[in-house]
Amino acid sequence: MQNLTIYQVDAFTSKLFGGNPAAVIPLEKWLDDQLMQQIAAENNLAETVFFVPLGDGFHIRWFTPELEIDLCGHATLASAFILYEYLGYSKSQLLFYSKSGELMIAREGDKFQLNFPSRMPVRVSNYPEQLLKGLGITDPLGVYKSRDYVVEVATEKEVLNLSIDISLLNQVDVIGIIVTAPGSDCDFVSRFFAPNCGIPEDPVTGSAHSTLIPFWAEKLGKNSLHAKQVSKRGGELWCQDKGDRVTMSGSCVFYMKGEINV
Repeated sequence: MQNLTIYQVDAFTSKLFGGNPAAVIPLEKWLDDQLMQQIAAENNLAETVFFVPLGDGFHIRWFTPELEIDLCGHATLASAFILYEYLGYSKSQLLFYSKSGELMIAREGDKFQLNFPSRMPVRVSNYPEQLLKGLGITDPLGVYKSRDYVVEVATEKEVLNLSIDISLLNQVDVIGIIVTAPGSDCDFVSRFFAPNCGIPEDPVTGSAHSTLIPFWAEKLGKNSLHAKQVSKRGGELWCQDKGDRVTMSGSCVFYMKGEINV
């Protein structure tokens, strides 16, 4: 039996109970993969993140309640927040090593800037019929694919008023499904669904913005973008398109520190 410290942080928000909650568990050495997955399932949050010291940075891994994933923005943001605010990290930049390569985090006042790989989607004409049926969309402006499916619609109202059938979306063999449109008070809005990962709707999704940022930068002809994820909890990101990389900045709010016994 060992005791582990666990933190819970609301990421991509400046208010408690907003944004996307992540469980953060710092480690000195890796636990067994099955145990980390069991902890993530027990936490039942979109992501539980673990990291261990590695060289001049940290090796980071992310688990949904169902599986380990290749990239997660909000839990990376939450990890940076915990390292800087609670674990005494003080360097100007923070380096994480991950399944998606090196991820650099910089502190910007009360925000943290994530530097992630760009994942420009490509338009597709062949996709499962359950995709649009599961979203209740009959006339999209386009369907695209990167790691995730991206469905573009004309208005923010359409994004807000989706008619979701999770049983149909669960049949789409993909990590995530993004629906996006121009925003009424920002550059673009989105919602993100990942039922195959045990996440019917993710409140705020950094990894989705690896795809959304280059998509909207090209469409709008601008490199600096303000984005909102219009889930029930809601979240806000300040974004930059940098070619093969993207950056996204956001705030965090501390919720909880505890101890787990495993």
